[in-house]
Amino acid sequence: MNAATPETHIVILAGGRGTRFWPRSRTRAPKQLLNIVGKQTMLQQTMNRLAPLVPLSRIWVVTNAEQMKAVRRQLRGVPGRHVLAEPAGRNTAAAITLAAAHIRREMISQQKSGGDAVMAVLPADHFIAQPAKYRKIVRAALQLAARPGALAVLGIPPSRPETGYGYIECGPRQPRSAGEPVYAARRFAEKPSLAKARRYVASRRYLWNAGMFFWRVSTFFDNLAKYLPKTQAAILQLAGTIGTRRYEAALRRIYPKLENISIDYALLEPVSREPHHAISVLPADVGWSDIGSWHSVYELLAKSAGENVSAGRFLAIDAAGNLLWSPKKFVGAIGINNLIVVDTPDSLLICSRDRAQEVGKIVKWLESHGAELL
Repeated sequence: MNAATPETHIVILAGGRGTRFWPRSRTRAPKQLLNIVGKQTMLQQTMNRLAPLVPLSRIWVVTNAEQMKAVRRQLRGVPGRHVLAEPAGRNTAAAITLAAAHIRREMISQQKSGGDAVMAVLPADHFIAQPAKYRKIVRAALQLAARPGALAVLGIPPSRPETGYGYIECGPRQPRSAGEPVYAARRFAEKPSLAKARRYVASRRYLWNAGMFFWRVSTFFDNLAKYLPKTQAAILQLAGTIGTRRYEAALRRIYPKLENISIDYALLEPVSREPHHAISVLPADVGWSDIGSWHSVYELLAKSAGENVSAGRFLAIDAAGNLLWSPKKFVGAIGINNLIVVDTPDSLLICSRDRAQEVGKIVKWLESHGAELL
């Protein structure tokens, strides 16, 4: 890193509830804090994947108050003050702004780069099959983002016409960064209809938006002042209390009033509509999955079509394509196909794999009926 380039900080967003992973996922133990795939939790896998890029002292996590203690326990080596707890969920724009304010405050207190830093914003609960290749692409994105005014995003080459993801349309090819291909981000498209998703994939111009962003803190705040000025003004007011006894009270007073909007809607979409904007997209073919449902888990773990996947001992007779999660019990399955069965001490989920996205409906029902299974 040359003298003109500020140091890199990584922000991991870990505030989600993961309702589609009920009954394993609960309010205090959401998806990112569970070992959904592998022995480590999703959050631990994310941190270990990123640890070669920066010291642990430059990793930040934004979570919520209910999960903060568990996050700190899982992330040994990350400073406790770098685990930021939202007093209320206000979507990704607010969470990222909170982290940016803390990073700038720390850089100022350490008299580094005039308070500036290169900032990577990454999800806590995604699966990456090729971590070394992923880090290489992240380094290329960070190199791009070190330029004042530049914004970079990673896009996943689509493997199917998916309607559950946003898309990024690639524009003209740009000069490579650290040997990686780069394109201008022509526009950000919201979750499409199936017909439109098919057109996107057939055109080969679109990538899935995986929610991985890179920019300078100064670039971020410049754009925030333009497109989300109320949030910026409120966070700057809060920033003056960071490190003081007034911070917690100010956070509880200010944060719930912030605009509830995603960073895509708030900044990336309007910036992409500017003439001569500076958003670049890097294709990241790294074996990515957002592991958005139990069906996604089955797809990751099944080594062949129709295989039964189990967390413990089982016997399947005339049964195929099932995910059987009951690590402490022997499971016997006869004549069932393409089911998800998840057994916990107080709940049992049974659903067809093709309806796994609807598990969140059960959580909504439990919430509305005040059931103590959340």
